[in-house]
Amino acid sequence: MDDVYCKFGEVSEAAQLLETALGNILLTVGAIDADLLENKDPEKAATLFKSINRDTLGQLLKRLHKSVDSAANIESVLTTALSERNRLAHSFYRQHNFRRNSDVGCDIMLNDLNAIHEVIITALKAVHILSGVDLDGLLPVQALPTAHVEI
Repeated sequence: MDDVYCKFGEVSEAAQLLETALGNILLTVGAIDADLLENKDPEKAATLFKSINRDTLGQLLKRLHKSVDSAANIESVLTTALSERNRLAHSFYRQHNFRRNSDVGCDIMLNDLNAIHEVIITALKAVHILSGVDLDGLLPVQALPTAHVEI
């Protein structure tokens, strides 16, 4: 069961990274639309950030489709990721219930988590491509920063 808990956390992290990537795109679009790149307005910027930050994944996806025309190309990937993320957050353990009590059941749960993870990672990669970042072409993990950054 420890492996299930570990994988659940990994998949949850991927879902948060997807939300963050969507938020970053929406912040960029919002800042451009509000002319915040040339004309700084901390209040307007804070309002924009807060409005995006409080949105659920589903709300972020709706905003994205209204703001970014090329998002239509990945709509089905994002819709599937939203569905799987919601299942993960709201019904995963209820759906699997007593499987947690056997090794075979835990294996089924791990396979399900791996499938959910793949769907969310696929969506995350697609969102990053929208912003010009190819996650498959990045530096190896050993070259990435490891220190905490305040945000």
